[in-house]
Amino acid sequence: MEFQVFDTTLRDGAQREGISFSVADKLAVARLLDEFGVGFIEGGWPGAMPKDTEFFRRARDELDLTHAKLVAFGSTRKAGVDVADDPQIRALLDSEAPVVCLVAKSDIRHVERALRTTGDENLAMVRDSVAHFVANGRRVFLDCEHFFDGYRFDPDYTASVVRAALDAGAEVVVMCDTNGGMLPSRVTAAISDLTARLGIGAARLGIHCQNDTSCAVANTIAAVEAGVKHFQCTANGYGERPGNADLFAVVSNLQLKLGLPVLPDGCLEKAVRVAHGIAEIANIAPDTHQAYVGAAAFAHKAGLHASAIKVDPVLYNHVDPAVVGNDMRILVTEMAGRASIELKSRELGVDLAGQPEALSRVTKRVKELEADGWSFEAADASFELLVRSELPGAEPARPFSLESYRVIVEHREDGAVISEATVKLRVGDRRVIATAEGNGPVNALDEALRQALSAHYPALATFELADYKVRILEGSHGTSAVTRVLVGTKAAADGGWTTVGVHENVVEASWHALVDALTYGVNHATASLTR
Repeated sequence: MEFQVFDTTLRDGAQREGISFSVADKLAVARLLDEFGVGFIEGGWPGAMPKDTEFFRRARDELDLTHAKLVAFGSTRKAGVDVADDPQIRALLDSEAPVVCLVAKSDIRHVERALRTTGDENLAMVRDSVAHFVANGRRVFLDCEHFFDGYRFDPDYTASVVRAALDAGAEVVVMCDTNGGMLPSRVTAAISDLTARLGIGAARLGIHCQNDTSCAVANTIAAVEAGVKHFQCTANGYGERPGNADLFAVVSNLQLKLGLPVLPDGCLEKAVRVAHGIAEIANIAPDTHQAYVGAAAFAHKAGLHASAIKVDPVLYNHVDPAVVGNDMRILVTEMAGRASIELKSRELGVDLAGQPEALSRVTKRVKELEADGWSFEAADASFELLVRSELPGAEPARPFSLESYRVIVEHREDGAVISEATVKLRVGDRRVIATAEGNGPVNALDEALRQALSAHYPALATFELADYKVRILEGSHGTSAVTRVLVGTKAAADGGWTTVGVHENVVEASWHALVDALTYGVNHATASLTR
């Protein structure tokens, strides 16, 4: 059995305080996770959450996954209800996800006190539900909620839940440290005892760890070392309370430290970009001190470290930062990060390997912009425009030049708030003026731009402003704070793209992002910008 990298960012990770993914966010995160090479993406709980139901509906048409399979999450049938009549069971089938992950109580105390049913009925619920989905052509995983606590209290009953699921056709039964209280040695001991008790191989088991003891990653590694092949994680460790096992730390440790091939070739080096991209979508600042993917993960101050690094970087780096797409930095003489820029450019269809001067210019420009608060981790479209602008003969065509714009926000006596924008542009040798209203200043600007340009660029009619995020940058305060804006744009023939803008004025920051969005889209639509 191959390793099964199971990501639950969109379900369990979304339970983190402060995260609220829109359907568009969930689709964008799924694309990034697939690019990283995970095998399974748990998209949510269709039927129980309207947003998750919509995600699976849209995913059928909008997601073209290369590595991952979508997983629908839900519970076993209700007590006393026939499995075919349970609406939650039907909703899971209606999602058309090829894989279903069911959650079941495996601690007899929860069965009797929370479900208020008997241990035998709970086992029947597990058997009926698993068998029903197997009969309907679905791959089935079963999450044993509170497995470790239940196993310590009544190992016979908890083991019987595992046996019932396996006998009914579950591919893997997942041991969940739901309360997050386990330590690595206890995880190993439980796996050893359970496999001996049931006479099964550890490859039929999975692991899902919460981080309440700060051991989620270590517990997951311990389970894999004990023979488990299926492990569940979330991007950046997002999740309820202190979170879950961090996907990027787990796969990096398994692949780089234990030499286990858990990801497809070429995927691990995307770790930094995917981790930061998902953080931007979640509207959470990336953790600079996160293992492997944090900006400070391979940062060194001058002195003893720097002297040794000049001789050989490996002397103070536990791995080559490039293998996860990161950079080593000397904090007093910050290094350029050329490797990440070259790698990311290549992924966007621009090979800078044979153009050292252009690579130097792009690196210098990125450093200057990032010092001012720009971030391209979740804004590939803006980054691609920047890279191509430094390549003679490949510069993106600018669809217009700005003469001026003006935005008015009017608060009327009846409480209505109306935004109006006027743009004055030059398109070729023509001067164009357009005015439009919107439900906010950015929407009004977007509408005015489209109105001014639609006659010259018909493709704009297919563009849609799909997402808009604003963040006040760390270290800036009050009404004069520097803000970063991310604008997501969709088009009928494209999965969408994201652009970034930064300025003290939120409208100006939004303008930069909007201009990049239209420039990128127009160039791609007219095929003058090759990927």
